[in-house]
Amino acid sequence: MKKLILALLLLTSVKTFAQTTPSQQSFGQKILSRLEFGIKGGVNVSNFQNFNASTDPLIGFHGGLSVAYRFTDHLMVQEDFLFSTQGAKLKAGVLGSQDLKLSYVTVPIVLKYRTTSGFYVEAGGQAGIKVKEQVAGFSSTNFAKKIDAAAVGGLGYQSRIGLGIGARYIYGISKVGDFNNLLVNNDFKNSTIQASLFYTF
Repeated sequence: MKKLILALLLLTSVKTFAQTTPSQQSFGQKILSRLEFGIKGGVNVSNFQNFNASTDPLIGFHGGLSVAYRFTDHLMVQEDFLFSTQGAKLKAGVLGSQDLKLSYVTVPIVLKYRTTSGFYVEAGGQAGIKVKEQVAGFSSTNFAKKIDAAAVGGLGYQSRIGLGIGARYIYGISKVGDFNNLLVNNDFKNSTIQASLFYTF
């Protein structure tokens, strides 16, 4: 917690330093003046696509930091650094009834268009690195692959003071399963809906 507070204070200081008049700004300061930093967190509702067993959505969470570069007052590119829990609730089958929990560090990069009123749409891609899995009947690392790739689309609203709310759909494009089992299909993919609260400065 102390490290997070220190990081936020440092980013605020950098942002304040960059907000000088255009004639006084160096090239580096002009770049910094176009940056937006943020903190975000929220709820995940995830499931598996094309899994050959009966599943229900699994409730998880995500949280982390973001940085955006504004090309114009409306168009920007944003990169997030998030810890995200996802997976599915298995109702029955070879693995029995259980929660299939996967934890990732995800890095979504999206192109965002934000209107003057604060509403925005975004689209891009995401890379995820698996850091933990909790699946009975498997070792601590051999249910899901280490790397996960996905497409991202979303919309939301950001107020003038920086507070905002957003929703994203994350559609997996890489196979998740990293095992060989004749009864369980390993050719399934992640599917996640995220609802977030965020603050940018």
